[in-house]
Amino acid sequence: MTRRHVAVLDYGSGNLRSAERALARAGADVAVTADPATALAADGLVLPGVGAFAACMAGLRAAGGERVIDRRLAGGRPVLGICVGMQILFAEGIEHGVHTEGCGQWPGTVERLRAPVLPHMGWNTVQPPGGSVLFAGIDPAERFYFVHSYAARALPFRPDRRLAPPLLTWARHGGPFLAAVENGPLMATQFHPEKSADPGAALLSNWLGTLS
Repeated sequence: MTRRHVAVLDYGSGNLRSAERALARAGADVAVTADPATALAADGLVLPGVGAFAACMAGLRAAGGERVIDRRLAGGRPVLGICVGMQILFAEGIEHGVHTEGCGQWPGTVERLRAPVLPHMGWNTVQPPGGSVLFAGIDPAERFYFVHSYAARALPFRPDRRLAPPLLTWARHGGPFLAAVENGPLMATQFHPEKSADPGAALLSNWLGTLS
């Protein structure tokens, strides 16, 4: 099998090396890079993220990351967001009453979870839909590792016969929230597959299988 070239975008968000190592173990040739040309040329782009929504968006804009994401998706080139890297793909994030514009690839708002204990930290099950590519072959009883206090609780979209609707994976902590989204070349997970042991490795391998 041909090893795919994956770029992990370095825009100051942290959590880069664990993603790099996990992708390499899953069979990719990985480059951690802040160079837009390298990020554009890779077979797949991974958008990590830890910390605050606003800080990640500021770093992404400063690095030209929004344009890279737009150009890749316009050409049907795969992008995978992880944790806050998933959150900033939505239209807006609200933290401590501050509204921050996101990338706007998906409609919807990232908000504080409604749960008695935050952050949501540790292992949790998820509920993927039928036809999921990311979770293909993974036992539904498997658990994935989460560390977050904010999430999207909906992805509003209008039915369109010309377009397949996004595949939504759900988890619960105090209430339901989006644990993953699969939307053509754009996919994302709220949990950390790179910290999720064998199930996370299987998910990353599934994603690598979508690259060409």
